[in-house]
Amino acid sequence: MQAIVAREPGDASVLVLTERPVPQSGPGEVLLRVLAAGINRPDIMQRQGIAKPAPGVTDVLGLEVCGEVVACGPGVDPALRGTRRMALVPGGGYAPWCVAAVDHSFAVPARLSDAEAAALPEGLFTVWHNLFELGRLAMGETVLIHGATGGIGSLAVQMAHAAGCTVIATASDEACFAELKAMGADLAICWPTTDFVQACMDFSGGRGVDVVLDIVGGDYVRRNLQAMAFGGRHVSLSFMQGSAVTVELLTLMQRQLSLHSSTMRPQTHAEKTRMAHAIARHVLPLLASGRIAPRLHARLPLAQAAQAHALLESGQVFGKLVLEP
Repeated sequence: MQAIVAREPGDASVLVLTERPVPQSGPGEVLLRVLAAGINRPDIMQRQGIAKPAPGVTDVLGLEVCGEVVACGPGVDPALRGTRRMALVPGGGYAPWCVAAVDHSFAVPARLSDAEAAALPEGLFTVWHNLFELGRLAMGETVLIHGATGGIGSLAVQMAHAAGCTVIATASDEACFAELKAMGADLAICWPTTDFVQACMDFSGGRGVDVVLDIVGGDYVRRNLQAMAFGGRHVSLSFMQGSAVTVELLTLMQRQLSLHSSTMRPQTHAEKTRMAHAIARHVLPLLASGRIAPRLHARLPLAQAAQAHALLESGQVFGKLVLEP
């Protein structure tokens, strides 16, 4: 089969189509005929050589797919053959065929297209774990979501709103504000022109926010802490402005603030399975009803993976990019 790999660490131009064997499903796995694959920031980090697949994992990029089950490994219900599944995978998504752990996959709600389903798994696991498990976001609380027009951010806005929370979203372009508010944002802040710390404090009557979901890192961490309420939780997903930060511990101690961070790839099979069960219970009904939905920016052919990566890195994407074999 023809699949996308990075021939060496570098920019988007290093992505090439190359020949790889069709994978085989092992115990607890399904073989999927890939209908669509989502693109995520960790894919870019893998291409750049910053993040590497775990030992034994394919070098084919791609962490989320929607596909038709064509084969079931030992221990998997054979009745799944012919059904659509959306799955979080450790790699291999940028290909016509991909193996997925059945425990990390979901039946695709009928209302979702293949492309929409492919745009969801990484975001579902990431938002659920970081916002609701690490961040302990609860009904009635206020959350600040940075990068709200990204694939993760736009899903986080919807999930937080559906959970009964007040949502403050930052974005670089006011043209996105109307759609962000339709997704559930109570306040949208244009970060290039507005001090988001002051805006959060003004909006909350001086109290601050309970949870911050941050993808920026760098100096934003210090500023995020200034916008937080007593007992607030700061959750870092990424570090687009750098991973080195300086934090005043006395501030954390006096205001009972806590810092959390995670990435999905190193999570154990058991942890991902536990998350999948929680997502199936709490989030899939929202997808099935249409209360939350992925926002697709564009669909591109698999052979245009390099162009898709360049587009994502341009910062001009609202929602998700999806590749189709």
